Amino acid sequence: MSIKERLKSEFVNGLFDAILLLKDCEECYQFFEDICTVGEIKAMAQRFAVARKLEAGEIYSDIANETGASTATISRVKKCLNYGADGYKLIIKRLKNK
Repeated sequence: MSIKERLKSEFVNGLFDAILLLKDCEECYQFFEDICTVGEIKAMAQRFAVARKLEAGEIYSDIANETGASTATISRVKKCLNYGADGYKLIIKRLKNK
C-alpha cells in the first residue's frame, strides 16, 4: 500500500482543500501558525531547503552546515527525491519557472 493510499481520507482532503485556498505568504503564516507547532513548520521548511539544495547538486556537508539538517534528514530527503512521489521535484520546477 502506498503512502498516498494510507494517508488519503476525508480529513486530509479537507486539509489540502483548505491549503489550496491560501492566497499569499501572509495567509500561509496565519493558517500554519494555527495548525502546526513552530517546530513542525521549521522542520518542513528545513526539509524543503534540503531538497532544493540536493536538486542544485550541493553536497551533504555543505547542506548540513547551511541548513542545520542532520545527515539522516538529508538522506531521507534524498530518498524522496529519488524514489518518492515527485512532490519536491514538482514544486522546485514550478519555483524555477516562476
